[in-house]
Amino acid sequence: MNTQCDLDWIPRTGIQLRKAGVQFDAVRVDGDEGRALADRLARMTGGDPGPVVETESGHRGVYFLVPVGSASHRPWPPGVTRLTAGPNHISYIPVPALNGLTWPLSWRYRPTTSDRLVHPLLLRAALHSPE
Repeated sequence: MNTQCDLDWIPRTGIQLRKAGVQFDAVRVDGDEGRALADRLARMTGGDPGPVVETESGHRGVYFLVPVGSASHRPWPPGVTRLTAGPNHISYIPVPALNGLTWPLSWRYRPTTSDRLVHPLLLRAALHSPE
């Protein structure tokens, strides 16, 4: 996996918030269910599900970075939060640096290339597939 990924939306240090609808949107699933979903998706994709961020505080959210517009007009099951942008609606997605101190955020699966995001249809399939 490329650990020197050169993407301008990844902060060089620390954590930054990125506005949904610019580089990507996100789908968040909290807790152990989100972590299990990320790992299931990784198995489905040969270990490269696309960029997935997790947080160790609060609800322990897992953020699946998906293409802009791909999450907003799809039905999602209960427990899934869509972070999108639209009329009178703005969401922000937390993004950690690739290295250094970023607690409570970290990359569960790091980005590999600028055009590689989580595929929303595969994410939905992983949501509905048994362990």
